[in-house]
Amino acid sequence: MTSEQQAFDIVIALHRLLRTLRHAVRNTSLQPTQVLVLSQLVGYGPMRVGELAARVPCSQPTATVAVTSLESTGYVRREPDPADGRAIRVVATDEGREVLISLAQGEARELVARLDLLDPADLADLDRLAPLLTKLATPMESLTRDARARLTTGT
Repeated sequence: MTSEQQAFDIVIALHRLLRTLRHAVRNTSLQPTQVLVLSQLVGYGPMRVGELAARVPCSQPTATVAVTSLESTGYVRREPDPADGRAIRVVATDEGREVLISLAQGEARELVARLDLLDPADLADLDRLAPLLTKLATPMESLTRDARARLTTGT
């Protein structure tokens, strides 16, 4: 199998898994980008829209739309950036934290139910796969030059 085919298969499998987990939970009206934006704010604290866009990753206009929508539901709020009074940063509200935690817990319960169906060898494979997926999910900009080269060349 070529690297391109392997990459395509992984992307499709991950999208299907996430869709399946979200569909099983059904108690959220949040779009995937909104979930990613909210998770960045809950996990890393207040930040500007540009930083959110880089971390998600998505375009700045997409991040702005997600933030505006989350703000209208009360899950985030905008406030002046204490480091630069001219700038605005986005902050997750308590309600936003609760919604994200509830969503993650529901998805985790669904995933546990599916993991319980796997045999021990498959579970061992997942133990090795989880750190690799985390490594692959790291935005390229935050990697060192050497790590970025290894990831892109496979050496």
